[in-house]
Amino acid sequence: MDFDVIVLGAGIVGVSSALHLQDRGRRVALVDRRGPGEETSFGNAGLVESSSVVPYAFPRDLGTLLRYARNRSTDLYWDYRALPSFAGWLARFWWESSPERLLSAAHDMLPLIRRCVAEHDLLIARAGLANLTKNSGWIEAFRSEPEFERQVKAATQTARTYGLHMTPLDAAALSAREPGLADGFRGALHWLDPKSVVNPGALTKGYARLFEEGGGALLSGEATTLKAEGDAWSVQTSSGKISAKDVVVALGPWSDRIFAPLGYRIPLRAKRGYHMHYAPTKPLLSMPIVDTQHGYVIAPMEGRLRLTTGVEIALRDARPTGVQLARAERTATPTFGLGARLDERPWLGLRPCTPDMRPVIGRAPRHKGLWFSFGHAHHGLTLGPVSGRLLAEMMTGEQPFADAAPFRPERFR
Repeated sequence: MDFDVIVLGAGIVGVSSALHLQDRGRRVALVDRRGPGEETSFGNAGLVESSSVVPYAFPRDLGTLLRYARNRSTDLYWDYRALPSFAGWLARFWWESSPERLLSAAHDMLPLIRRCVAEHDLLIARAGLANLTKNSGWIEAFRSEPEFERQVKAATQTARTYGLHMTPLDAAALSAREPGLADGFRGALHWLDPKSVVNPGALTKGYARLFEEGGGALLSGEATTLKAEGDAWSVQTSSGKISAKDVVVALGPWSDRIFAPLGYRIPLRAKRGYHMHYAPTKPLLSMPIVDTQHGYVIAPMEGRLRLTTGVEIALRDARPTGVQLARAERTATPTFGLGARLDERPWLGLRPCTPDMRPVIGRAPRHKGLWFSFGHAHHGLTLGPVSGRLLAEMMTGEQPFADAAPFRPERFR
């Protein structure tokens, strides 16, 4: 065999998995049809989110549900043509989002969330990428004073429960902290533990360079050419056919193109989202800021401002709509001083999500040598290195640092 392991997918999850396997003595080939970090890992808000201990859930309050039903909000837009294919998935998502099940999901995810910054820091130091990161945290901003006061109480309890660091900022303190903001926010929560990245795509490419410098093979190829051949798996690449005893499917929202033909019924769906870069017309933000009322993030990215939108429910391959971006711009432009658009067109990305809000990490139950690592939802950048470590420990027989049972593929029947 050419390699010990083939990793399919060169996003942050696949690259991190390849690095951790390489560190444990495995000969690894990393295969993708594009360069590292050029799909979902490229376009996010750049947050390594160690304070998001509770997953993003389906809303349960009637007011939010009615607002979403009208389909005029900024944080969610849905295309009616996609609803039939999403109906069962959304129903399960709603069921999994009950208070008790949501707490169970938070409990299961906590070991990964707690280690996410530390695992990134180890790779950042090895790859010499400190210039791409900031340790200033992020800000959750509120336009309603009653909502701000309510969230301060809830966040204080969350911080105390999970050992997080958070500072409430009233309107005056927020303005002093971020002079580039216009009036409009009544208060904010400054979460201090998270790290932010000023170029997520470059960070993933930097990790991939580290993998290559360690002797790893980065190859261009189409994952759907994967075949089982005796005791091995083979893939066609631009360098010819390669084979390995083990293969990792880390293709994010496209992972179903491998697992579905193999007979696995894993409810993976892609939540779509957009970003656009703008020239700043005010002092540049020092960290990402979430406009909680409207559901978008503004993040400083190497002298530019990146606006990332909320969730669009649409068919994966449907043409871009730009609806959410236009809605967010109306609010964000005066508030954050967005200047001219700097990209030729909006970027469209896909967040790979499961309805129980946990990724799929582990051995495929019916195929020897087949491993999965996908479904990291809104936290792919956050969880890439830590889930790569967990998978590598499982594949090499080490004692996993966290309980991997909640992420097992066979939980979906």
